Amino acid sequence: MQGAADIFQQIFVLLILSIAVATISWTVTQESIFSGFRKWCGKRSKNAATVLEQKFFYVFTCEFCFSFWVTLFILIVTGFRLAVDDWRGHLLAFFVIPWLANQWMSLYRRLRVEIKHENALAENVQNEEQK
Repeated sequence: MQGAADIFQQIFVLLILSIAVATISWTVTQESIFSGFRKWCGKRSKNAATVLEQKFFYVFTCEFCFSFWVTLFILIVTGFRLAVDDWRGHLLAFFVIPWLANQWMSLYRRLRVEIKHENALAENVQNEEQK
């Protein structure tokens, strides 16, 4: 049986790993620094000769899909297991981390939309005041 300290440590590590997955997934699939790579992958996905090639290149354009591959990489590097100290812990972590990462990305997307909306409102008010 795990103690309370172990559970809280696992939750803390889970949160940190999910934030790392979210950050990497969002950056590759959404930010402008990778826009050229994403456009190239999108074209390759649409013009692929095989389904496997199509799916491979599509992964780099979808933050949900890409988050699972980032999670797999992070689990291999860290060896993190969730709740159970064997292969089942890896399997649980493999599904929980990307789920949580996608929640972080949804919150971030909503926050960005709200900030853009507030900036547009402020700009409209400023323009009205200058008239």
